Amino acid sequence: MKSILKLPVFILIFIPTIISAQQKLWSLEECIKYAWDNNLRIKQQELAVEQSENNLFQAKMNYLPSLNASLSHSMNWGRSVNMNDLQIIENKLSQSTNASANASLVLFEGMVKNNDLKSKGVLREIARQEVGRIKNDISIEIARAYLQVLLAREILESANSSLESTAEQVERTRKFVDAGSQAYSSLLEIEAQFASEQVQQTNALNQVSSALLTLRQLLDLPSESSFDVASPGENLKVGEHTGENPNELFDSSMDLPQMEVARLNKKNSELQLAIAKGQAYPSLSFRAGYGTYYADSRDEKFMDQFNENRNPSISFSISIPIFNSWRTNTSIKNAKLGVASSQIEARSREQILYKEIQQAINDADSFFARYKATERNVKAMEESFRYVQQKFDVGVLNATDYTVAKNNLFRSKSDFLQAKYQFIFQQKIIDFYKGNPITL
Repeated sequence: MKSILKLPVFILIFIPTIISAQQKLWSLEECIKYAWDNNLRIKQQELAVEQSENNLFQAKMNYLPSLNASLSHSMNWGRSVNMNDLQIIENKLSQSTNASANASLVLFEGMVKNNDLKSKGVLREIARQEVGRIKNDISIEIARAYLQVLLAREILESANSSLESTAEQVERTRKFVDAGSQAYSSLLEIEAQFASEQVQQTNALNQVSSALLTLRQLLDLPSESSFDVASPGENLKVGEHTGENPNELFDSSMDLPQMEVARLNKKNSELQLAIAKGQAYPSLSFRAGYGTYYADSRDEKFMDQFNENRNPSISFSISIPIFNSWRTNTSIKNAKLGVASSQIEARSREQILYKEIQQAINDADSFFARYKATERNVKAMEESFRYVQQKFDVGVLNATDYTVAKNNLFRSKSDFLQAKYQFIFQQKIIDFYKGNPITL
């Protein structure tokens, strides 16, 4: 009977260990790096960075003059004047060829190009900061899922240990019943407890599988690849918690990507206002051209006509905006509203961040207090259960009281582990606000 009872315990405890030993174990840092290299949201935002680089390059190229060339050849049928004898009108085919080249350059347009170049540079930096923001969000998600795997595994270990000890108690109780020192009902109760803990162990094993699946999906790993995580061991010990100052933590978090994006959006809105105002200034342009033509109505040869008909030109022009259906004024007003909106957004982002930091510090303090309380409770429950087990082993305590004490001990250990990992995760959140990388 003993070997039969312990068979499922052996399978559920040791088989996962044997399997995990045969595959790669991922650390938290490896999980985060893999996500950064393969996550589709990050790749999408990186394309936006490339697009902003192209826009910035084009803003620089806008300073160069535009150069265009044209060449045309026309053929006309019908009545036309004979160029050699203007009194003669005849039906014939007339052909002509025109060639020209021109260059134009805007010399001044209210600093529009300068401010547009600065704006494109700001937009490029916003795109880069967005990549960092997405990476931070993914890092936090992965850290949460990774710690959930470790929590589920510790609960499974506790369930395995509890089930193994209960299996031993079933055999011990059976011996007492066979010897006549305990009632048969005691054996039935302890066997019922064993069956209940088998369900408890199965649920814990399912939680491990579910947590691993969640982490695997965050990483977008191929379904056919094996996946398991490494235990950080001693690195997960909880030290003393001294608390954090929200103002100091807020100051250290001002370099986070989301805060930098808010500041850059404000700067860009100011540049958009400058661009809108620049549209109200006169613009000065320079133009140079060169053209020539050939017509078969004249007797000169093709190249001779091209040389004789050369027509170089240069010109300066000034364009003064007087009235354009109020579009310029409307653009300036909207740009001013954009500046005000970006200022409010920056301030709102600061308020949200400060509240998030306050909540993170409060949660860390609460979870640490819960961790210490559950730690004391586990020690008390272990001592109480040790006393209960001693009495049960000598047959002076019934199986019902033993079962209640054992269930209470398992619940207290589960509460302790949950408080431990909740506090560890909150510590990682605080490290994030400090600008430190998320590691274990």
